[in-house]
Amino acid sequence: MKFINIIDPIHDFIKIYSDEIEIIDNPIFQRLRNIRQLSGAHLVYPGARHSRFEHSLGVLHIANFIAITLYEKGMLQHDDIKNIRLAALLHDIGHGPFSHLFEEISIEKGKTSHEKMGHKIIIHTTIGDIISKYGFNKRYVADIAFGRSKKHFVNEIISGALSSDIMDYLLRDGYFTGAEHAKIDHKRIVQSLGLYNKKLALEKSAIYSFESMMYSRYQMFKTVYFHKTVRSAEVMLLNSIKLSFEKLGFHYLTIDDYLTLTDDSMLQKLLNLSDTCKEIKYAKNLAENYNNRILLKCVFESHSNKIHSKLEVQELIKSLSYESKVPENEIFVDRSITSSIPLTTSKKEYDSITLLLNNNLKIQKIPMSKLPLISALTGFMNILRIYTSNKHKKKVEIAARLIFNKYEKKISN
Repeated sequence: MKFINIIDPIHDFIKIYSDEIEIIDNPIFQRLRNIRQLSGAHLVYPGARHSRFEHSLGVLHIANFIAITLYEKGMLQHDDIKNIRLAALLHDIGHGPFSHLFEEISIEKGKTSHEKMGHKIIIHTTIGDIISKYGFNKRYVADIAFGRSKKHFVNEIISGALSSDIMDYLLRDGYFTGAEHAKIDHKRIVQSLGLYNKKLALEKSAIYSFESMMYSRYQMFKTVYFHKTVRSAEVMLLNSIKLSFEKLGFHYLTIDDYLTLTDDSMLQKLLNLSDTCKEIKYAKNLAENYNNRILLKCVFESHSNKIHSKLEVQELIKSLSYESKVPENEIFVDRSITSSIPLTTSKKEYDSITLLLNNNLKIQKIPMSKLPLISALTGFMNILRIYTSNKHKKKVEIAARLIFNKYEKKISN
């Protein structure tokens, strides 16, 4: 089969075959060029304008590397390699504008996740037609792409702690933000992969590379993904979209409607909102300030093991408003929460890793808590921040410190 090489700043050359070229050239896939990988991070890290498009190519490249490694070790059939390549290429096809931000609101409104939408796109659009045209099963490819394959280790190649997804996004996000934390030895990890009990396992000699990758991920969340100013921009987008969700007709979207949405088209919709009521006017104002980089100010930050419920957040906003005499709709509480260790394909936290010893003749299952670096990371990163506009900064800051001082005294007593 004919192929071309695409030059990539992370992986040098990415080999793409003719059937994959047809998918990549399809407008549905081209749409990913207009969805940034890191939503609003470019307002803090100017170089972070890379998109889901090039990330998808990178995931294909590493997934292919993993598949070939397992094939050469006699652990994978040759026919599986192509299905894995296609699934890796399409694993982000269902992302909406501003990636996880739109998804967060969509799920909150009882709508769909990017995984479910991606599955529908592969099955019900011309993307699936191309897959079928070249003799592959589009449903099987979609199942692998979104963690539904009965072969558990195949799902893990696409997403999870040893996946092509995490390896590419750490390398790529680190490169485009300039963050030094994301330099990982992914080639060593890939070449050391094997299988045990139908799950991915790792040769013991590569355990330090794995630990380093997990630590790099943790650092990237702290310094880039959960950076207080990055989150400020994202909080503004999040609330602007949330306030105008019904007004813009997002309560019901067909696949065709969904596929017209990109970062730029969404922002334009927000900027073009008519001032029909206070709520919509405020949504437009948030979008305008985001567009002009007039960002909310972080006035308080707390690192807590307690995951605050939505009800508790609403009560906190009311208390802050009462103490500061600032309107509730001008106070924002952001909960930046994620598992410190990547989740499995079944959305559970990894509790152990299987190591291969003596040329894969023996195995050793080690709890994450026994790995020195990782043991310090297990659990959830849970950062609570309070934001407001610059004109209310001092009032809300004083109110926040007063409320949290009372809370801490209550706990200590």
